[in-house]
Amino acid sequence: MKLKAKIASSGFDFKTGKPLVTFEFDGGKNALVELDDIGEELTIEIKKYHPKRSLDANALAWVFIDKLAEKMNLPKVEVYRNCIKEIGGVSDTVCVPNKAVDKLCEAWRKNGLGWSCETFESKLPNCTNVILYYGSSTFDTATMTRFIDNLLQDCKAVGIDTTPLSEANLLGIDRR
Repeated sequence: MKLKAKIASSGFDFKTGKPLVTFEFDGGKNALVELDDIGEELTIEIKKYHPKRSLDANALAWVFIDKLAEKMNLPKVEVYRNCIKEIGGVSDTVCVPNKAVDKLCEAWRKNGLGWSCETFESKLPNCTNVILYYGSSTFDTATMTRFIDNLLQDCKAVGIDTTPLSEANLLGIDRR
C-alpha cells in the first residue's frame, strides 16, 4: 500500500529513547482504515513526494520523438531509447554471472519499449556488468521534464521547429 502523507510532528519517546514521527495522511478516514487492516509491525519506506508526470507530457515527448525520427531517418524506438540513455538517473548497473546476462536482458526488455540493457566487462571473473535502463513509464515529473528538455535540444540541433516552452508549460511540464 502506498499513501501520500506529510510529517506532522517528530520527537522522542522519553521512556524508550526511540524517535517518534506522526504523519498526516491524505485520504481521510479511508487511509486510517487501510492502516488498521495491516497490523502492528510494518516496514516503512519514506521518500520525498514527487507528483507523477502528466499523460500530456508523455504525448509531447512522442511528438518530438516522431519529428526526430523522421528528420534523422531512424526508427522512433531507437530515438526514444537513445534519449533515455542520455538523461541520467534512470538506470542501475548490476554485476551478473556471464551465464545469466542474456536471460536478465531478455526479461528486462519485456517491461516496455524504453527498458533496455547495455553490457561491459567486469573485473570479476566470469561476470559481466549490465546497465539496466528504465522506460519513461517510471519517470516522475522532474525526470520527464529532463527527458523532454533533451528532446527539445535534439530537435533544435537538427533544425526542427519545436513547441514554444510556454505551450509545454500548459501541458503540465515542471520547469522548476
